[in-house]
Amino acid sequence: MIFPVGKLPSDILDRMLKAYTSSGRNIVVGPSIGEDATAIDIGDRYLLVKTDPITFVTEDIGTYTININANDIATMGGKPLWFLATILLPEKHTTPELVEGVFQQLSHACQKIGVSLCGGHTEITSGMDRPIVVGVMLGEVEKDALITTSGAKAGDDILLTKAIAIEGTSIIVREKAEELKGIFGEDFVKQCKRFIEDPGISVLKEAEIACQYGEVHCMHDPTEGGLATGLLEIAVAADKGLIIEEDNIPVLKECQTLCQHYGLDPLGLIASGTLLITLNPEDTQQVLKALKSKGISATRIGKVLPKEDGLKMKRGDQLVALPRFNRDEITKIF
Repeated sequence: MIFPVGKLPSDILDRMLKAYTSSGRNIVVGPSIGEDATAIDIGDRYLLVKTDPITFVTEDIGTYTININANDIATMGGKPLWFLATILLPEKHTTPELVEGVFQQLSHACQKIGVSLCGGHTEITSGMDRPIVVGVMLGEVEKDALITTSGAKAGDDILLTKAIAIEGTSIIVREKAEELKGIFGEDFVKQCKRFIEDPGISVLKEAEIACQYGEVHCMHDPTEGGLATGLLEIAVAADKGLIIEEDNIPVLKECQTLCQHYGLDPLGLIASGTLLITLNPEDTQQVLKALKSKGISATRIGKVLPKEDGLKMKRGDQLVALPRFNRDEITKIF
């Protein structure tokens, strides 16, 4: 059996994690489906550690790397502080300008969110045709402020910030810019490229606001596999069911245009920039109001249910199974 490009099937990954990883001394949150980072007890607080590669995009790869890794520290209620990067550069295509560009992007993105770029490794790697950056982000969280994906509770409201597939939309136009300029025009391409900054792929601000104004039980940053996979990961981690109202899911019009053009489903398109929040429903309106006051749109898209109620989506007047994607929709264009 040969696996397709993208994440390992969740059942295979779950088996690997259970068979070959360990939760040793001082590990509070270890390797598990849906958990965004490891939490390690270091005395008066927890050290949060996250690693993630950037493989789908080459333009602005440093900016993506910092934000994607920082997001998973923020979803656990923490503050990202230190970053290490392994930079793998392609043979026959690496120039001084490429190298400096990656370092500049990493440095600028770190400075923007108060993170120290403090180490890593750089090499030119045989067999590669594009740069890949693998990041390790470390942060801290007070012990009473730790949030886990497994913390979602039956009865919680599910909120979604901004709109889905911000990252996917930005990646597609970066990788297919010349083709798309000829179809939709240069202004369309420029607008989509700006999505990395506005509405942005960082969720640090909304994570902080949600925790400040509500009783938050779970936050999750849906990345590869899109919103549908992010919701599935919450359900698996928390051992709960879900019901999602598809009509309430915001999709940027540019994303809809690109998905229609390439035959993609936005529910399965890589989705950094969106934050999923499950919280006490008594606090929903307060959190929505606080986010809006800071210029961040957010929508209630569903509820957490007991496990026996399953994973459902309300599509118009019909109740259907929550869609599942064996690989991210973006892999169809590569």
